Amino acid sequence: MPSNEALHLPAALRRRGYLISWWPWRALAYAVTTVPIAGVLAFGLLVVVAPSVAVVNAARQGRPIELPIVVFLTVAGLVMLALAPVVSAPVAAVERWRLGVVDQRPFPGRRLPLPDQILRSLAARYTSAAAWREAAYAFWLGAVVPVAYWMFALLVLVDLTLVASPWLVGDADEVIVLWTTVDTPRQAVPYAIGALLLVPVLWYLFGLLVAGQAVVARWLLGGPPADPAALREVTRSRARLVGAYEAERRRIERDVHDGAQPRLTSLTVQLGLARLDVPADSPAAGPLAVAHEQAKDLMVTLRQIVQGIRPQNLAELGLAGAARELAGEAAIPVVVRADLIRPVPELVETTAYFVLSESLNNVARHAGATRAEVRLSQTDQHLVVEVEDDGRGGADPARGSGLTGLADRVAAVDGRLLLASPTGGPTLVRVELPCRP
Repeated sequence: MPSNEALHLPAALRRRGYLISWWPWRALAYAVTTVPIAGVLAFGLLVVVAPSVAVVNAARQGRPIELPIVVFLTVAGLVMLALAPVVSAPVAAVERWRLGVVDQRPFPGRRLPLPDQILRSLAARYTSAAAWREAAYAFWLGAVVPVAYWMFALLVLVDLTLVASPWLVGDADEVIVLWTTVDTPRQAVPYAIGALLLVPVLWYLFGLLVAGQAVVARWLLGGPPADPAALREVTRSRARLVGAYEAERRRIERDVHDGAQPRLTSLTVQLGLARLDVPADSPAAGPLAVAHEQAKDLMVTLRQIVQGIRPQNLAELGLAGAARELAGEAAIPVVVRADLIRPVPELVETTAYFVLSESLNNVARHAGATRAEVRLSQTDQHLVVEVEDDGRGGADPARGSGLTGLADRVAAVDGRLLLASPTGGPTLVRVELPCRP
């Protein structure tokens, strides 16, 4: 799997082979699909913007402004403001999904939401900072992007005119080329050659334009780290980690001591009494002695298990296979996408397994989700585990010990756990574990 450096357009623009790669065509596809969406939004904004421009011009010229126009602009502005968080919801959903054309990095909410999910989240949109960021993005997409595209289209049109100028001269007395005029094909040829040389520059400039649009989309639709709906690191403490580990270990030891050990002690005593009653030359004496010794060794084995448990299916199937087995046992449909290109250290693999197990358990118990997706991937330095569900969202580490417990487990291997769970969903749990080759 390529590193993150090759997974999005801004990084691809820094590579030497950008112009001969697929990325310019991805940028073109993204721009082409932008035009109808931005066009509809721009048309809606013109209903308010065009009369506003007329009012401003009238005010600058000292002409009176009619009351009906002021009333119309006031009502239209209030209606637009009231509808902005609602209208921006489907726009943001499509844009998050469409962003994958030029940015393949993990992004919360990339799947298109179901209609019932949108309805569930409508009530919270007027109080959510994430919803108002989506509204700001819809305004930016309808007001700024069309202007930028139009200016670039003018540059392309000028360049095409220069390329075609030797042929255009033959059909007219003279042709205006930039700041001068030409009246013979020979005079137009240098301009045409220069325009041809500018084609790669325009092609690259177009990539920069689309990359800027994608960066703004990711920033506004993903949200800044300080917002509750943004991807943020779950706080964890080394002191709490050590304390939680020791408390859990003591609990297991106590359970073994109070539950399994008395039974094993009783079994050992019974086997010892049976050995006394069975003659040494009896055929049962040998197996009975072996059973007696095995019973005494069992307590040692249990104590070793307390020090570190490794599930059998993980040892047999590996992380990807064990993840699919967990998905098959889940209460809701779970899709597993695994792209592991090299072996994972045993400790990291075990940690990832328990993260998946606990996360899927949390989804089934608390999220109210109808489906979930597990993604396993590797970068140059990390194993990345992501669990995304289409539930109600609103997960908060401060309201329970589940997420902080996961963060503690992840911190034990110097990893980090990040969470995105806006009200209304979806929820994304992302775990990055160090996995150096």
